[in-house]
Amino acid sequence: MKNKKIDKPWGYEELIELNDKYCLKKLFMKKGNRCSLQFHEKKLETIYVLNGSLTIELNKEIILLKPSESITISVGQVHRMSAVDADVLYLESSTPELDDVVRVEDDFGR
Repeated sequence: MKNKKIDKPWGYEELIELNDKYCLKKLFMKKGNRCSLQFHEKKLETIYVLNGSLTIELNKEIILLKPSESITISVGQVHRMSAVDADVLYLESSTPELDDVVRVEDDFGR
């Protein structure tokens, strides 16, 4: 499964690579939107910002990532990404467990 675009209520994600070792996605988040507050039971992920500023709520701490900055989110860490001031384009590299999402809170009722 490669180069599959998946529309989301906050923008979209494009699946670039998925295999038994890792997953790579490009994500676009529209200004004023955020994903669900969530955690993963198995998935480890690294976020790398390409364009814009990405606000990350991580274990109740607020972190601002600018272009060329990255962060790794460990298994079990509660987190949420937000595009506060402008549209954001970022990469997510992770282990391949795509369905490992435990939503704590969601603006879109998912």
